[in-house]
Amino acid sequence: MALNPQYVDIGKGFVAQYYALFDDPNSRNSLVNMYNNELSFMTFEGQQIQGAPKILEKLQSLTFQKIERIITAIDSQPMFDGGVLINVLGRLKTDEDQPHAYIQTFVLKPAGGSFYLQHDIFRLALHDQA
Repeated sequence: MALNPQYVDIGKGFVAQYYALFDDPNSRNSLVNMYNNELSFMTFEGQQIQGAPKILEKLQSLTFQKIERIITAIDSQPMFDGGVLINVLGRLKTDEDQPHAYIQTFVLKPAGGSFYLQHDIFRLALHDQA
């Protein structure tokens, strides 16, 4: 496969769709459809998870209901297999917690005429840990 020339638009469109679903507690479970049953990986605050069923369990375990999100930057790069690497920098506030900066990285892998989410890494930018 060749580099996907639409990688910037794909990255921006994916991020908009992903966060629209994630930020609505009634839609969050439908994110499972973006992941592969066996080949997807998520790292959420250091916890490693593999496969759509386990990722869904993690999504269902999140207790916050309200999210306010500001996206500072979306950087995308084409991958040599036709996929797209996406890095998101932003701030979010959940329920009544204080806002925190975060970074999230996605790897979209081509599958037929579409993509699946092969890698998803999320981390709050907290620096007060030993």
